[in-house]
Amino acid sequence: MPGATPEFKAQLQKAWDSLPEGAVFTYRRTFTEGDVTLFCGVTGDFNPYHQDDTFAGQSWFGRRIVPGLLTGSMITHVGGMIGFLAREMTFQFLSPVFIGDTITCTITMREKDETQRLFRAEASYVNQDGKEVLRATFNGFPANLRLNPDL
Repeated sequence: MPGATPEFKAQLQKAWDSLPEGAVFTYRRTFTEGDVTLFCGVTGDFNPYHQDDTFAGQSWFGRRIVPGLLTGSMITHVGGMIGFLAREMTFQFLSPVFIGDTITCTITMREKDETQRLFRAEASYVNQDGKEVLRATFNGFPANLRLNPDL
């Protein structure tokens, strides 16, 4: 790590040592019309499945859906709280998420690779009806733990 201060390197080591393999984090939220509007505005995702009531209403969804990456971004809440710098993310979109749905995202740190200094993790996203709507895998490393894993 050229250019990193000794203090920063010590912080990375502390975070690495503090996060155990198998740690689980949970985050829950309800998606609103405002969330979709802001996300689409920031990203430029003006897909009619997210924006057009008539178009989406005529689709197999029957109504507008929340952008998949907005739902997927729930892992960044936990990531931000542990200073996680992701190197790779993969998403499987299993079922639509609708405005008003409450999604619970459960993240599990599956593997702590000492050689590559990476955590490999997975996330499962479940709606208020208990249906899994999204699955994700990702890897990276923590830098500043400010959130304790679930017990």
